[in-house]
Amino acid sequence: MIPEQVHAVPNLTTALTGPLLEIESHMLMHQAEIEQWFRGQWLSTQAPFYASVDLRNAGFKLAPVDTNLFPAGFNNLSGDFEPLCVHAMQTAAERLVPNSCGALLIPEDHTRNPHYWQSIARLVRILELAGFRARIGSLSPDLTEPAVMQLPGGQTLLREPISRHGDKVLIGDFTPCFILLNNDLSAGLPAVLENISQPVVPPVALGWATRRKSHHFGIYDQVANEFSALIEIDPWLINPLFRRCGQIDFQKREGEDCLVMNVAELLLAVRDKYRAYGIDQEPFAFVKADSGTYGMNIMVVRSPDEVRDLNRKQRNKMARGKGGATVTEVMVQEGVYTFEKWGPTAAVAEPVVYMIDHFVVGGFYRVHTERAADDNLNSPGMHFEPLAFAESCSHPDDSKDPDAQPNRFYAYGVVARLALLAAARERQGLQLASAANA
Repeated sequence: MIPEQVHAVPNLTTALTGPLLEIESHMLMHQAEIEQWFRGQWLSTQAPFYASVDLRNAGFKLAPVDTNLFPAGFNNLSGDFEPLCVHAMQTAAERLVPNSCGALLIPEDHTRNPHYWQSIARLVRILELAGFRARIGSLSPDLTEPAVMQLPGGQTLLREPISRHGDKVLIGDFTPCFILLNNDLSAGLPAVLENISQPVVPPVALGWATRRKSHHFGIYDQVANEFSALIEIDPWLINPLFRRCGQIDFQKREGEDCLVMNVAELLLAVRDKYRAYGIDQEPFAFVKADSGTYGMNIMVVRSPDEVRDLNRKQRNKMARGKGGATVTEVMVQEGVYTFEKWGPTAAVAEPVVYMIDHFVVGGFYRVHTERAADDNLNSPGMHFEPLAFAESCSHPDDSKDPDAQPNRFYAYGVVARLALLAAARERQGLQLASAANA
C-alpha cells in the first residue's frame, strides 16, 4: 500500500488586497475533495521533475496560459522558499534514482543574460542542499575547457564540457547518476544525449523540438473537464479555449486563411461565453508559435482583420523563433485578462507558480508598468516581485476569513497543479509510445 502524501499549499505573507473571487471561494469549499483527487492522480501519474505555470486572473476566470517544463526563474523566488524547494527536490530525485549521489545540470548555452545564470546558481544550491553533488555541463562545442562565469554580487559558476563514454555522459571523472535539463532543446536532440543509460529529466522528447503547446492544452482540456465535474463548475472558468494552425508561413502569407478562420471562430466562442456570463469586456486572442518560450512569437489580436493587416515587421517577428528557427505552426489561444495589480503604480501583474515534483514550492509576479490587462507581459520591461511564504501548510484555514493569507492564493496552486497534471500525462504518453515502438 503506497502511503498518501501531503500536498503543501504555501501560506503567502505578500498578497494583493481585494475580495476573494467566486471561483476561489468555490475551490476552498471543496478543498477536501480537491486534495483527495490530486492524491489519486499523482499515485497513478508521475509528476514532471519540475515546472512553472503562468496564470492569468480575470476575476471571472482563472486559467493557465503557459506551462514551462524547463523553468528558468528560480532566482526570482524568495529565499523563504528554499526549505520547500529542498524537500521537493529530495522527493523528485529519490523517486528518479533512489541511490542518486550526483547530478549533471545542462543549462541553455546563451551567456548574455546574467539573470538566467543566477537562476542556474539557485538551482545548483537547491540540489546541493538536497544532498546531491551537482556540476554544470555545456552542450556547446565551443566550450572545450572549464570556464568560470562571474555573476552579479561576486558569485561564480563553473561551466564544463561534457563527454560521452559508451552509454554514459561525464564531466572528467565525474559520472552523474542523472541528467537534469534546463535547456529546452529548441535546436533538437543533441547526439551526446541519445541512448544514454542515465535518466534524463525532463525527457528529451519534451523539448521544444518535438513538444507542442496545442498538444499540452488538449490534454489540459481533458484534465479541466474531469476536475470541473468533480467540483461542479463550468470548465471554461479554468480553461482557455484554443485552436491550432499546422502549416503557416508568415513571410509568404501562406496558411493565412486558416489563421483568420481560427481567430474568428475563437473570438466568437469567447464572445458567446462573455454574453452568457454577463461579462462586459471585449474578447481578444493570443496568436503564438506552437513551440518555444521566452515570450517570443506572440501577438495580440482582437479581430480577424488584424491577421490580414500585419505589416512586414510584424510578419518577420512572428516568422522566426529562438535560434532563428522558422515558425510553421501556431496556436490561437483565448486571451485571459489579468486584473492583478502591483504596487503604488498599480502595474499589471500575473502570477507564476513554481513546482518541483508535485509540490508547489513558490512563485512570483511578473509585473509590467507599460502593458495593459490584455497584453503579453512576458516582454522587455517586465520585472519580478517574489511572493514570500511565511510557512508551509497542507490546506487552507477555513476558520479564517476567505481573504486570510492561507486562503488567498489557494486557487493559484490548484490551477497550476492541474496544468502540471496535464504535463504529467504528456510525459506518460511519451513513455507508452516509446514502449510500443521498442
